[in-house]
Amino acid sequence: MITLEMMPPLMFGGLVLAMLIGFPVAFTLAAVGLSFGFLAIHLGFFDLNFLQAIPGRVFGSVLSNELLLAIPFFTFMGAILERCGLAEDMLDSMGQLFGPIRGGLGYSVIIVGFILGAITGTVAAQVIAMALISMPIMIRYGYNMRYITGVLAASGTITQLVPPSLVLIVLADQLGKSVGDMYLGAWGPSVFQIMLFAGYTFVLGLIKPDHVPPVPLEARTLNGWALWKKCLMGIIPSAVLIFVVLGTMMMGLATPTEAGAMGAVGAIVLAAIHHKDFTTNDRRILIIGVIAAGIGTIVAMLFTENLVFRLSFAVCYIAVAWICIQAARIPDLRDLIKQGYESTMRLTCMVTFILIGSTCFSVVFLGVSGGVWLEHLLTSLPGGVWGFLIFINLFIFFLAFFLDFFEIAFIILPMIAPIAQKVLAPVVGPDAALIWFGVMLCVNMQTSFLHPPFGFALFYLRGVAPKEVKSSDIYWGAVPWIGLQMIMVLLVIIFPVTVTGLLDKPLNVDLDKVKIEVPQIDLPPLDLGPPQK
Repeated sequence: MITLEMMPPLMFGGLVLAMLIGFPVAFTLAAVGLSFGFLAIHLGFFDLNFLQAIPGRVFGSVLSNELLLAIPFFTFMGAILERCGLAEDMLDSMGQLFGPIRGGLGYSVIIVGFILGAITGTVAAQVIAMALISMPIMIRYGYNMRYITGVLAASGTITQLVPPSLVLIVLADQLGKSVGDMYLGAWGPSVFQIMLFAGYTFVLGLIKPDHVPPVPLEARTLNGWALWKKCLMGIIPSAVLIFVVLGTMMMGLATPTEAGAMGAVGAIVLAAIHHKDFTTNDRRILIIGVIAAGIGTIVAMLFTENLVFRLSFAVCYIAVAWICIQAARIPDLRDLIKQGYESTMRLTCMVTFILIGSTCFSVVFLGVSGGVWLEHLLTSLPGGVWGFLIFINLFIFFLAFFLDFFEIAFIILPMIAPIAQKVLAPVVGPDAALIWFGVMLCVNMQTSFLHPPFGFALFYLRGVAPKEVKSSDIYWGAVPWIGLQMIMVLLVIIFPVTVTGLLDKPLNVDLDKVKIEVPQIDLPPLDLGPPQK
């Protein structure tokens, strides 16, 4: 006879077994959840009315969730920017700028990976684009093959941590926290991780200089102002787009969905600017739009919103609309936008179906006291808070061998989030506990793209690498970078301030000393004379 205490571990084991068969995750979640739901009804653990919570949560928490509406916007933005030529220009200019120093091509890949991560948010495109451009050059100048494959794969995965990462949006939704706070918490670890990557390249240059040789000065095709101009032409538009997306969100001027919509339009504008068919008249209109936006911003900062402010931004909007229309008239960009729509639709549908399946599973899991079972299991671990964090991170690390980050976020996170809030609140406070936990898991889940058997970044690299690059070089090349990412996880665990340092400090208010003063209002005396006839 199956007891209530046996149901949660049986559900979990059944889910793992069904996933190992290889059936699509979304339908596996729904099938396992509903199968155990009908079994629980048959055994009398709850009645059929309990399953009415599933459509209620699907329509209330999934399909009506405005936060998840940001996912298609950011996906579209990444799909456009990954193919518009921005990566090629930045890698070429940065490679020539840093190339003459030891490990310079490695530094350029790391820096460009960080910048692209802040404007694209997709790993596949970033790894493929950087590998196609940088790998032949690094091979030509004698870089160690394992270093080449490792730095290209690792610099692509930094996209998962750098805002506006899709992973951070999903984590914020599943943890019930603000996307802006999650982005603020992720900036510290993302910058430290870039420093770790650069530090490893620097140390490698000292210990084994033949692995990361400098590029000969005569190999540079640009020098002086021409080189700096090309670098700035790649960095400045990217910085403007980063501010439009992240700056407006963190300043409270836009919601994540609104910021994502502006980022999608900005991506089309950037793609048009980088295209060879972008005419001189179009550039003039772009400059007029930029000047108008600057005037409108200054007026809004110094004065109230007036006629000048409205006219300035009206001119800016007309300029943006003109550039988007011109982009649609260029055949290459029209095809690019169409491909962006298609990839956005595929990813959005995948996320929606996984969410529906995970809702079926989680409702039944909680109905058979799965939350109580999991809380007892995790809170009874030795080592208290640190034992809990080490166990969870090791569990997520090995789970990432087989599951995508979306699947981990939608299946595992809703189960352990309440326990994490309870365990971690005494360390960093109740407001920052889940932000710290979410960013920590985000750093950890980067490794899912680098380690076998399903290291997707390694698969992408294998698909575009020349024939002389061995698969063993790709896999062994990723090992040191996985180690650096795990060091970053330890740093986030040991030093929570790397995440919480930029967050707003909680207000310590003594509720017993709060006074509400209501001003006295002098009312005219009442006229209590005889009633009128």
